[in-house]
This record gives sequence, C-alpha cells and structure tokens, in this order.
Amino acid sequence: MISVFLADDDPGFRAAYRKLFSRTDGFRLLGEAADGHEAARLVAALRPAVALLDVQMPGADGLTAAREILAGTATRVIMLTTFDLDEYVHQALALGAAGFLLKNAAPAEVLHAVRTVHVGHATLAPEVTTRLVGQFAPRPRARRHEFARVVLSGRELEVARLVARGHSNQEIAAALFLSPETVRTYLSRMFAKLDVRDRTQLAVLATEAGLLYESR
Repeated sequence: MISVFLADDDPGFRAAYRKLFSRTDGFRLLGEAADGHEAARLVAALRPAVALLDVQMPGADGLTAAREILAGTATRVIMLTTFDLDEYVHQALALGAAGFLLKNAAPAEVLHAVRTVHVGHATLAPEVTTRLVGQFAPRPRARRHEFARVVLSGRELEVARLVARGHSNQEIAAALFLSPETVRTYLSRMFAKLDVRDRTQLAVLATEAGLLYESR
C-alpha cells in the first residue's frame, strides 16, 4: 500500500485525485492540504511515502513546502506544474524532489509516477523532463565540463547525458551496448562522486553542464 499526500488549492483538482487513489488498489490517500504551510505541517505528522505538491499555492508555495518536507522527512516529493512555472520545478529538482507531473497528466501516468517514485526512482518522462531542464541549462561549453570539480570518465559522461535526456536504464544499456546492471553500477558511482541522491539530481547537473546539447 503506497501512502500518498496531496497539496493543491483547487478543490476540484483534489477531488479528482482523491477519487483516483480511492478507486485504485495499492494506494491510500493519507491527507490533503490547500496551501504550502499546511502541507508541510501535515506531511511531517502523517509521514506519507509520496507527496504531490502543486507549485503555486497560497500562504506558501509548493517550493517552500518541498524544501521543508525534503529537509525534515523521508517523504518523496513530486511537483505538480504547468510549463509557465517551470523555473520553480527546476529549483525543486535541485532540492531533491523526485520529479514532476503536468497537472493535465492522465490518471495512468499519475499512478505510474507515484509507483516509480515510491521504489526510489525519479519521474523522468522524456517528452517532459528534457524540455524542462533544458530551458535552464547553458549552451555547450568549449571544453568538457567537470561536474562540481569531479572528473567523470567518458563512459560516465555518456550515461549522464542519456539520463538527462530522460532515457531509462534499459534504453541506456541498449544505446551503449551495456548490461542494465552495468548501467546501475555507473549510476551508483556517479551518485557517490557527485553527492546526489537520485537520477533527477543527476539529470539537473548534467543539463546545467551542457551535456544535453552535446552530440557526443
């Protein structure tokens, strides 16, 4: 059973998600909030596995709530957004949010995202995440970028580039002629080197480095 918390100031939106989780086996909606302060307080008390936070809410926005939740709990955070608020989601990803969903996401996509985040992965949909993080990255540099002054191998950089483009482990393995286990090893090694906790933070760093725009 995956415990979920929802924060959004639109009662109709919350009602739709409430119905979705109540009608789907394996999910339990622990609580709801209409503003960021209430969301942070209730998540700290209820300790859900996953919190879905709207970016724009009264009182305190979703980014403020995400910062408090990620600093004080083990709850995984998914931001709910529209493209005209992308910069806030980018900041949330850098804070450690597990990903984001568009507010018009299909029910199946919402459920898949929550399941993915619950098992420790990130919601990195290629058609959405690549566009989002790419908007805030510098263009390619003349020299190979060293993430946070940590030198990565050529193969690690290739894996990081494909993560930034939203590819799954299976897709990366196929593209680089590696086994999925080897891809996971590369990812674990980069997480340790760069002091990031998941694929989302790695994708943000890789995109900021300009890797998303490099062809090789």
